[in-house]
Amino acid sequence: MAVADSTSIEWTDATWNPVTGCTKISAGCDHCYAERFSERFRDTPGHPFETGFDLTLRPERLEQPLHWRRPRMIFVNSMSDLFHKEIPTQFIDRVFDTMENARWHTFQILTKRSSLMRNYLRRRYGEASGPVHMWFGVSVEDGSKKSRIKHLHDAPAGVRFLSIEPLIGPMGRVELAGIDWVIVGGESGPGARSMNAEWVREVRDQCLAAGVAFFFKQWGGLRPKSGGRKLDDVEWSQFPEVRPIYVAAAE
Repeated sequence: MAVADSTSIEWTDATWNPVTGCTKISAGCDHCYAERFSERFRDTPGHPFETGFDLTLRPERLEQPLHWRRPRMIFVNSMSDLFHKEIPTQFIDRVFDTMENARWHTFQILTKRSSLMRNYLRRRYGEASGPVHMWFGVSVEDGSKKSRIKHLHDAPAGVRFLSIEPLIGPMGRVELAGIDWVIVGGESGPGARSMNAEWVREVRDQCLAAGVAFFFKQWGGLRPKSGGRKLDDVEWSQFPEVRPIYVAAAE
């Protein structure tokens, strides 16, 4: 889980975790897969997750993507949240330094701490948009958390996306202006909450009407693949048309 050159997450190529561990802030966190995985190894001597899901900075991983020569789509902090309030700003700066320098990759940064991300991006980029090889997204689980989307709209991101996963309630109208990509998925694992097909269709139809790329990840269930990933007999695997121009890494 440090840097994984392959991943079961359908919408990315690899993961990079310069931070691991987190704390819960809303209902979407209730059955967190990262917590469940990490806590299995708590108190296992020498294991990367010996401290379970406690927030842990891992400075030795900060420059790992710079050593990956082949361009990848990299999900940043799949096992944490880069904008957790206990992560020092100086550490976030170093994560951003790596992402900005490794411009042959595409980085996907996802948070529930949307106001903190907005504020950080404003400080770093001012009135300019962030680099287009860095995609910034917010995780939203139902219509009660749409303030996170507003924060994303107000952030100077070059590419913006929504991860509506796990979708545990209807979203209602979603403001998609300025949004490049929407991912929807059901919850998986023990105690997984069911997802109503009409909730998914409502989001999909809004994406189609707005011309926003739509990716349906899974129905969920006890296992991620339990219900497959077809919606109305179609696999929705769209990605944003906005793609960076890859710059070859020096050998």
